[in-house]
Amino acid sequence: QVQLMESGGGLVQTGGSLRLSCAASGSIRSVTAMGWYCQAPGKQRELVAVLTSGGSTNYADSVKGRFTISRANAQNMVYLQMNDLKPEDTAVYYCKAEYDGVRLSDLRRVAWGQGTQVTVSS
Repeated sequence: QVQLMESGGGLVQTGGSLRLSCAASGSIRSVTAMGWYCQAPGKQRELVAVLTSGGSTNYADSVKGRFTISRANAQNMVYLQMNDLKPEDTAVYYCKAEYDGVRLSDLRRVAWGQGTQVTVSS
């Protein structure tokens, strides 16, 4: 079983910054990608940023130039540095990991964190 533990959410004013962290632990052989998704009230969960083990990144257009995703591979951790936050960034942010488990049959598994609330006041 794999667990993702997120931290770093909170309340910030418009223009402020937050840094989210996510640590993956458990029966992981290798992580192929880690990323962040957000879900605002009444909306579907959507991609914020993803980082593959090869170093490729993908960002939502709305966060390009403001958010940066990075990873500490040895620790299976991923970070999201969020700068110049806006009220429309308010959402629950979820960490997602795509991984291969320790059993050879556990390929292309997906795990989600519980989410961390980010609130940006105007």
